[in-house]
This record gives sequence, structure tokens and C-alpha cells, in this order.
Amino acid sequence: MSIANTVTSINRLLDGLRSPLLLGFRIYIFTVFFNSGWQKISNWETTLYLFEYEYSVPFLPWELAAWMGTAGELILPWFILTGLATRYSAVALSVLNATAVYAYYDALAKVGQVIAHEFWGSLLLVLIAFGAGFFSIDRWLETRYRDQGMR
Repeated sequence: MSIANTVTSINRLLDGLRSPLLLGFRIYIFTVFFNSGWQKISNWETTLYLFEYEYSVPFLPWELAAWMGTAGELILPWFILTGLATRYSAVALSVLNATAVYAYYDALAKVGQVIAHEFWGSLLLVLIAFGAGFFSIDRWLETRYRDQGMR
């Protein structure tokens, strides 16, 4: 019985790390993707050139891909940071991230950036699987509406 109590106590302690860890992931993802979007919008002519001549985004005209990619990088990270619709935003950023790797793999591989994209993708998968955690609007909404449903 003593071993079971010890294991239970350790598991509770480790479970307490989940929400702070998820918050750290959300802050990091926000920083990476928002900064990328900000760089694109700050150098819009260069961004348009890259999408037209360098990137090979499938299924979309290059101008639409430039607008959608930049908008996604500027808007979706705010949802991730605040923890609002976190899982859905993480799915959308995962699609954006995977498309970037597909469209620009050769150049990313030359400068060792494929691993960074894989890392970001892994963090996004964690957010998809576990949600935003305690420190989020998602959690607040869930608690608020669950409590109202019980009345």
C-alpha cells in the first residue's frame, strides 16, 4: 500500500506540471509564428516575391497563399496564446507548418530548419491532444458553461 500511495503522490505532482508546461508551449508557439508573420508583413514586397518565385505552395495561387499564410501567422498565434479555440488553432497552424515544409523543403533542409519545423509541429500536436490547460480561456469557458448546465 505504501508504494501505491507514493506512486499516486508522484503522479499528482507530475499532473500539476501539465498546465504550466502547456502554457509555456503556447507562449513559445505564439512567439515563433507571430514573429514570422510580422516579418512577412513588414517586408511585404519580399514576401510576395518569395511566394511567387521561391515557394511552391500546392493548390493555391501564390498571392492567395501569401495572404493566407501571413494572416494565419498573425492571427492564429493569438488564439493559441490566450487559449481560445486552442485545439482548432493548433490544427490550422499545423497545416500551415506542414505546408511550409512541403513548399520549401529543399531550402529549409540546406539551413537546418526542417528540425525546427518538426519541433514546432510536435508542440502543436501536444496542444491538439491535451488542449490549452488550466490557464486558458478554453478552460474558463468550459468551467463556466459546465457549471451553468448543472443548475
